[in-house]
Amino acid sequence: MSLSRFLTTAAALLAAATTASAEEYWVYLGTYTGQNGSKGIYRAKFDAATGKLGPAELAAEMGSPSFLAIHPTGKFLYAVGEGNGKDGGAVVAFALDPKTGALTKINENKSGGPGPCHISIHSSGTHAIVANYGGGSTAVFSLGANGKIMERTEFVQHAGKGPNDDRQKGPHAHCARFNDAGSMAFVADLGLDRVKVFDFDQTTGKLSPGEDLVLPPGSGPRHFTFGGGCVYVCGELDSTVNVVTYDLKGGGNKVVQSLSTLPKPTPGNSTAECILSPDGKFVYVSNRVGDSIAVFKVNSDRKLTAVGHITGDIKIPRNFNIDPSGRWMLIASQDGGKVGVWELNSATGLGKETGNTVAVNGCVCVKFLPIPK
Repeated sequence: MSLSRFLTTAAALLAAATTASAEEYWVYLGTYTGQNGSKGIYRAKFDAATGKLGPAELAAEMGSPSFLAIHPTGKFLYAVGEGNGKDGGAVVAFALDPKTGALTKINENKSGGPGPCHISIHSSGTHAIVANYGGGSTAVFSLGANGKIMERTEFVQHAGKGPNDDRQKGPHAHCARFNDAGSMAFVADLGLDRVKVFDFDQTTGKLSPGEDLVLPPGSGPRHFTFGGGCVYVCGELDSTVNVVTYDLKGGGNKVVQSLSTLPKPTPGNSTAECILSPDGKFVYVSNRVGDSIAVFKVNSDRKLTAVGHITGDIKIPRNFNIDPSGRWMLIASQDGGKVGVWELNSATGLGKETGNTVAVNGCVCVKFLPIPK
């Protein structure tokens, strides 16, 4: 067995064992900083047995850490800062103490293109991939054993445009993830109406172009999640969720279904996050102006059936997440200055508002980490 595969397997087993026995989690919250009073990354303690979310405390100061990613070992956290400086915005590494939740900055690098807005980590923990919205590009970084962000091993500038003259005059990468096997990288580009697909060489950290997933014109793909040979992609510009099948070798990539995320037309709405429930039974998409989370049941053929909407005291839900048990959803109200807890119904996928909220201004990312016993 290769070293990289051994590390991947060991990390997965550790994560599975920890998650299965965990009842308490650290919740890390990325925010927009500045006029709203937020100062960076916050953390709060979450009790999965009761659904109780404790008060949020500042874990690390940083300029607009709008998206976070936690290393498979649980020992490091990474964040992008949506800056537009020379050579892009900040990509920052923190050492993470799982017992105390403390973050200590290790180092930072530059994203290579303006407006980094999303980061995720390879399952082996050896690389990070970043989507640069402002510049419409993808960057890959190697990661040291100590969590340090090393050299930028790849930079791909996207090219093209879409039919929406206001939002699609050029490329705008919005979400970048490796597939579960770690052999591919997928990058949603809002400006191109495509999810770009690359072969990934873990040895060199390089990307090779594959066959893109082509989304409906003007949909503006933003975030996506994998599920059973499909990619579920939310269209930011047309308020849709799209089911895309892919056959990386046979060229069978196609959109097989597009559904609205809204109960009724809502001018100015845009979707943001798209996630699959831990049990794989439901897909969730956030409506920002609609102030709701759309719920879709996953059928046996991987297509979706609209179930309804999670509503309540929500204001601009850019991001949300579900705890690993699948029982609780935490919804960040970007303009509401808080994060709230909803209890999910395992049969319907819908959620009941618990009334438990914590104050966090400008919150735009929610991530869970089990607290070791």
